[in-house]
Amino acid sequence: MRDFTGGVAVITGSGSGIGEALARRFAVAGMKVILADVDIGAADRVRAALTVEGHEAIAFRSDVANAASIEHLAEQAYERYGRVNLLCNNAGVVPSGRHRPVWEQPLEDWRWSLDVNLMGVVHGMRSFVPRMLAQGSPAHIVNTASVAGFMSGSGSTAYSAAKHAVVRASEALYAGLRERGAPIGVTILCPGLVATRIYDSERNRPEQLAPANGVAPETPQLQAIAANLYRNALSPEAVAEQTFEAIREDRLYQFTTTSFDDAIRERAEAILARRNPVFPDLLSLSKRDSRAN
Repeated sequence: MRDFTGGVAVITGSGSGIGEALARRFAVAGMKVILADVDIGAADRVRAALTVEGHEAIAFRSDVANAASIEHLAEQAYERYGRVNLLCNNAGVVPSGRHRPVWEQPLEDWRWSLDVNLMGVVHGMRSFVPRMLAQGSPAHIVNTASVAGFMSGSGSTAYSAAKHAVVRASEALYAGLRERGAPIGVTILCPGLVATRIYDSERNRPEQLAPANGVAPETPQLQAIAANLYRNALSPEAVAEQTFEAIREDRLYQFTTTSFDDAIRERAEAILARRNPVFPDLLSLSKRDSRAN
């Protein structure tokens, strides 16, 4: 997909962060933008700003964890425009207390992370891909994963497990579309450290998925480290520009940084050599990524 002018883009999680930056980048490229977010106030703020700047944008409250909500989003998009040229399954959350051992991670964290980070992508593919195939015109799908989907270790298990699954599902999407000869490209967006509010995800946690013992706060030490890292992190706008170029070049894997390459390589080589891996300290890798940006 190289011609963006006049096309229609649907972006989930577009009320802030990478999603908002993607919406702005595609609007500037001449696309009509459909903003979808569980926080309709945030999505509407972006819509209003884009409209003032002369772009065409509409906003919907959409919960990616709910299949019916995403099906309704697809129905509304096609009813209004008759086509979707670009779908960004971007919404994501990171439960607090991500440095707890896997055996202490509350079930509610698992359900929330899998519902949003994985099933949000699944729901998007199920509702939009059949319609995109039927329209028959060039299109592209961006599924937001993470560098965490290619490496491993003891931390952030509920989030990282979901992102590993997103990578596998996206590769299946890519392979299936190639087998059909469909004019639909796929990009797996794999951000490293990006200056977004994803670590403030608890603001959108559903009440029914609140852990019985309450949300585990991060330690003050980790909060201070995270705050310092994110002051120097890559901007969402830079990620959006990288994504735009990845779509133009029909690139499947789009990493925003090379800082995690050694960790990804170590895991892959350990698997192929049938040896036990040495997993890195993800916090130290994040510091390196921050310095690289």
